[in-house]
Order: sequence, then C-alpha cells, then structure tokens
Amino acid sequence: MWQERIEVEGPYAFDRVLQRMSIDPLTAVDQENQLVKLPYEGTVRQAVTIKAAGTTAHPVFKVTGKEDEVKEDIIDYVKEIFHWNTTLSHIDLHFSKTSLQSLFQEHQGTPLVREPSVYSCLLKSIIHQQLNMAFAGTLTYRFVTTYGEEVDGVWFYPKPQKVANLTVTELRELQFSQRKAEYVIGVGEKISSGELDLASFPSKSDEEIIKELTQLRGVGPWTAQSVLLFGLGRMDVFPFADIGIQNALKKQYKMERKPTTEEMEEWTKAWQPYLSYASLYLWRSIETGK
Repeated sequence: MWQERIEVEGPYAFDRVLQRMSIDPLTAVDQENQLVKLPYEGTVRQAVTIKAAGTTAHPVFKVTGKEDEVKEDIIDYVKEIFHWNTTLSHIDLHFSKTSLQSLFQEHQGTPLVREPSVYSCLLKSIIHQQLNMAFAGTLTYRFVTTYGEEVDGVWFYPKPQKVANLTVTELRELQFSQRKAEYVIGVGEKISSGELDLASFPSKSDEEIIKELTQLRGVGPWTAQSVLLFGLGRMDVFPFADIGIQNALKKQYKMERKPTTEEMEEWTKAWQPYLSYASLYLWRSIETGK
C-alpha cells in the first residue's frame, strides 16, 4: 500500500467534482469525507482512492493505491482523469472576455473530469442514448453489476470478450431495447476482433476518432463527441445537437425558444479553443444533481 500527496494549482472545486460524479450510481463517492474510488485496469484490477486534503483555493489530494510497481502509472492516470496536469486559471481568463463570463464565475474551479476509460465511456454513452438521466443511470448500473466485476468497492465494466458473447435476450431482460442491445454487443465484437483499437485513440485527431466511431452501428456524432469529451478529455468539443446544451443556452441568453445552429456557431467562435469547457459549464448550469 502506498500514498502520494499531490498539490494542484487552484481554484479547483473538488466538492463539485464529487457532486457531478455522484450522479452515476456506479461511482464510489463519499461526499462527506471528500473522497472517491476509481477503478484502475492494470495487470491486476484495483481500486485507487483520491481524497481531498486542501481547499478549493489551495487544492491538495492524497492518492492511495496498492502495488508499488505501478504507482507512477496510477498517478499519471489520476492526473489525467481529474485534469490536474493543467491549470484552470487560463480557461477562466479566456471566458472572462466572453458572453459566458457569469457562468464561469458562478461555477469557477469546475474541471472536466474524464470517465475511467475510453472503453467504459463508449459503452456508457451508447447505453445513455435517448434516455432520461435517471433511467440511463439505472440501465448502466444493471449492465455493469450483472456482467462486470467489483473489486475493493469499485465496479469494472465487463471486458469486451464477455460483452461480445452476450445475447440480445439477456440484455432485453435488463430492459435494453433490441437495437441498443445489438449496438453494445457489436462494440464488444469489434474490440475483441481487433477491428476497433481504442488504445490508439489518444494519438488520433478528433476528426479521425469521430470518423472511426461513427462507422460503428448505433454510434452517431453525439456518442462520438461524448467519447472525445469524457473518454479522452479533448478540449475543443461542442455537441451542437445536445438537448441539454440547447436548453442551457436558451436559459443563458433568456430566449423564448431554443437557439438555431447558426446562432450557436456564431457564439462558439469566441469560446474556442476551449469549447469542451463551454459545454461542461452550460450542462452544469442546468444540472439538478439527480
């Protein structure tokens, strides 16, 4: 067992991170004690504990893991997941000169936190398609707790080979639709066969990844953009077709109707190259935490 103390440049609002992560019933979050456990998929599956030991202005964290030989890999993994490698201050400065200034002041210090893996993000995004948040969370929870593995209090998604060998009938019993069951099994098959190599994604451009993902059955631009945002932490992604984004913009600009694509394209010019943060803070402005 080892523990590493990591200081991060503030502001960094870990309480908001935990609040957002707690929306997913699979995430092992303890908001009272300001900690979360993450699944780490190394040679051996293990839980990694991240606990706040500082403040929003002066963030300090204690990261605890099991095996010393993968300590540095785990620390790098945690830093990427929680966006500790870069400061948020330059993003705040950028948006202080835009029409989203008030939004970034209100939610200052909220980082773009990634899913534990590109793989889990892809499956989760497919399951969440065209569902309300409550049932999407329930369906994902059923899927992972039925076919995945729990280690030290954290859940790991079932491995691609296991997903590939599932049947539509099995997933239908969990209340998957026929097509969604086929899409999820199809992803497992593509990864197992080597046709889809998610490990290569970090070295590819956004455009290359979107092109590759949208060739998969059941994966459209919205799902591909979700993977870019929350699977890879790409910084300049804005899902124009997302209903939540449209509703947040309607609220932000006090409109009687949803904005047009043309209007959104014009507004987003000033938000580049941090469109992902514009997306995150817009979602944040309408989230209830449920």
